[in-house]
Amino acid sequence: MADKKFVYFFGNEETEGKNSMKDLLGGKGANLAEMANLGIPVPPGFTITTEVCLLYLEKGSYPTEVIDQINDTISKLEKVSGKKFGDNDNPLLLSVRSGARVSMPGMMDTVLNLGLNDDTVAGLAKKTGNERFAYDSYRRFLTMFGDVVLGIEHERFESVLSDKKKELGVTLDTELNADVLRELVSTFKGIIRDSTGDVFPQDPRTQLQMAIDAVFNSWNNQRAITYRRLNDIPGEWGTAVNVQSMVYGNMGETSGTGVAFTRDPATGEKCFFGEYLINAQGEDVVAGTRTPEPISTLEKTMPQAYVQLEEIYNKLETHFKDMQDIEFTIEEGQLYMLQTRSGKRTAAAALKIAVDMVEEGLIDKRTAIMRVSPGQIDRLLHPTIDSDAKYEVVATGLPASPGAAVGKVVFTAEHAEAMAKNNEKVILVRTETSPEDIGGMDAAQGILTVRGGMTSHAAVVARGMGKPCVAGCGAVSIDMGSRTFNVSDITVKEGDFVTIDGTTGSLIIGEVGLVTPGVSGELEVLLRWADEIREMGVRTNADTPHDAQVARDFGAEGIGLCRTEHMFFGEDRIPAVRDMILAEDSDARKAALEKLLPMQKEDFIGLFTVMAGLPVTIRLLDPPLHEFLPKHEELADRLRALESEGANAGEIGRIRKLMERVDSMLEINPMLGHRGCRLGITYPEIYDMQVRAIIEAACELKAGGMDIVPEIMIPLISDVSELSSVKKNVVAIAESVMVQKGVKLDYLVGTMIELPRAALTADKIAREAEFFSFGTNDLTQTTFGFSRDDAGKFLPFYIEKSLLSNDPFAVLDQEGVGELVKIGIKKGRSTRPDIKIGICGEHGGEPSSVKFGYNIGLNYVSCSPFRVPIARLAAAQAVIEKQDNS
Repeated sequence: MADKKFVYFFGNEETEGKNSMKDLLGGKGANLAEMANLGIPVPPGFTITTEVCLLYLEKGSYPTEVIDQINDTISKLEKVSGKKFGDNDNPLLLSVRSGARVSMPGMMDTVLNLGLNDDTVAGLAKKTGNERFAYDSYRRFLTMFGDVVLGIEHERFESVLSDKKKELGVTLDTELNADVLRELVSTFKGIIRDSTGDVFPQDPRTQLQMAIDAVFNSWNNQRAITYRRLNDIPGEWGTAVNVQSMVYGNMGETSGTGVAFTRDPATGEKCFFGEYLINAQGEDVVAGTRTPEPISTLEKTMPQAYVQLEEIYNKLETHFKDMQDIEFTIEEGQLYMLQTRSGKRTAAAALKIAVDMVEEGLIDKRTAIMRVSPGQIDRLLHPTIDSDAKYEVVATGLPASPGAAVGKVVFTAEHAEAMAKNNEKVILVRTETSPEDIGGMDAAQGILTVRGGMTSHAAVVARGMGKPCVAGCGAVSIDMGSRTFNVSDITVKEGDFVTIDGTTGSLIIGEVGLVTPGVSGELEVLLRWADEIREMGVRTNADTPHDAQVARDFGAEGIGLCRTEHMFFGEDRIPAVRDMILAEDSDARKAALEKLLPMQKEDFIGLFTVMAGLPVTIRLLDPPLHEFLPKHEELADRLRALESEGANAGEIGRIRKLMERVDSMLEINPMLGHRGCRLGITYPEIYDMQVRAIIEAACELKAGGMDIVPEIMIPLISDVSELSSVKKNVVAIAESVMVQKGVKLDYLVGTMIELPRAALTADKIAREAEFFSFGTNDLTQTTFGFSRDDAGKFLPFYIEKSLLSNDPFAVLDQEGVGELVKIGIKKGRSTRPDIKIGICGEHGGEPSSVKFGYNIGLNYVSCSPFRVPIARLAAAQAVIEKQDNS
């Protein structure tokens, strides 16, 4: 390792890194180097690589080369800055920040003002002529070092600070003079001594090493692990550490600090958006402890700095060709850039920015398609408040993250997570959020905070998650003791319902109706571009004309799965279905099915009409028949009631007979029992009726001028002989109906591949099947041996313990289930090269599964209506990714 480079300098013409080195330097370090290369004013510093993080986390120590390179680079930093690290007269102070290769805002740790001790603070005060500034910086350093490095609760320091302000009758930190701050420094050092049993380390080199260790360790803190899990960030990436010369926004009225975006991160509007504070350091802006000023007012308070900032943000956006999230500090009128990164944004903003940048000539359509994640499309389709709803807004905060949410009030992240596990919708209400709240924020439907601005932790994280958030709602007063909050003379208890609107910043007491938007505006444009690129079709799973129309509006190109069993549960149909099930012989079954025939035909006419000539795949009855009968317990209760009422013997006898039939149909494992094609073989009358209804509907519409090609799908085939037997009846009924109607109709007969044996013998099955549709829900169940109904009891534990990376019912298991799909495709096409093949499980709307499907040669995917836009985008991205990797 002697010649290996672990530390990279940045800040002037000797800068050693660049933007393309994010894997090694992390996003923050690579971008700091890139800004320095562009001639942008960046405080000089150095980056310790992600490789060091992984070595440290593995071995608990550093190679000697790392320590040597850090010391050499500090010497270089001293030369560039004209200050010395640890010097009592002109001390060099440092910030220590994390920086993973992708942005993880607030998830890891930061230490500012490192290098201060009882001697250097005096030197800083003398050098700057500003004793208040020096001790303000020292108390900040003690707080951050105590929290981040020593593990002392941040609240212990903050409560002392808050008590002191109350005692003096002031509200702002800036109102505390040097003597008070010196007293706080002494108190804070006492907190450290009492909490750790050791005095605060006075040696700056020891401070630095401890801080670097802490930042590396923060890669594996719980909030970072949770964030990585939620955002699919690999744990083996590690984080870099950025050590940078301090610049000070807390030196008085000519200094300040801010966070800004080159476009509005909530709407995508092309306008400079952000906030700043005079006489403050960076954590003040994001912590919400003071209410920041909008960036537009900086033009009046510091016009020279504002003009320079405008030039820089335009330069950065043009260079990186994306909306940037920047941090800056102004030290006595001099502007310094502390960070630039691609800004987190709402789904709506992501779309608008992507489309606008194509129109502005900054990026091309392919880049725009890759800029928007399928997950953002999903978030965009989340509910908003119904425009017809009647409600009263009791308070208004900042519209920090758009969208509306309804839920029960909870006051802690832990409670939010616990209630969400019980499928209860909650709104997390906090004075202000912190990174420790990440799990609860994810579990909640939305977030409401009392303090904080548009760039506060709550705002940034909620926008990234796509959660509605109302921040800085100062009219709300929380009482944690009674688990209530008060607003406008109203007391709201934990568990009461509230509605928030993150688009307007509104807080509403009670439940308000929500609506889900459709595809429009920039989304429609982006999806049209995606359709120009994608090569795989996107269909929908729909059982009613309404669902089919929703899917068409979202761009579905047909129906890949119509579950006919869902049509049997209507109040006008279930009696006939039960008569059919209870029938003693074929004739009685046929008589009951005759009642269902016209209803089924109308169902199919409705679907065919909506799809207007697009393919419609109809799965014949699949579930076991007992699902259409009352449960034994319900019948037993009914029988007892009839007997106690002295009901007539005929009714009591009917219930007894029904109970006997229910008991006789009971199966130990119904998902592997008498269902699917097994029903069609033992009770052919059922499938005969359904096929007749399908073909009659198609013939009638074709006679009226509509071109219909129905696809009849036979479920749960395990052997080609089953398919051959059922298909023979299907063809006979279809041909008979066409003769009766005098209409010649094209139709296909195919099957679902949802059993491992079917995939392994697909070459034989393809002799009979004209199309395959992989039912990946059941294929996952039968491959893993997991019951879909029971796996929820242990799958979360498997994922938590990393036994599985994902729930295989949500994300297709590519190694196992996916391998069976590949085998099925290869074998099926070896017999019938032109066979049409798709997926119709919910995996058809999950982005990574869609991309996998494209890469293994599927013709289409099919998913629920609201996932159709997601699949359209993911299918286009799959093409681009494959081309880029070829």
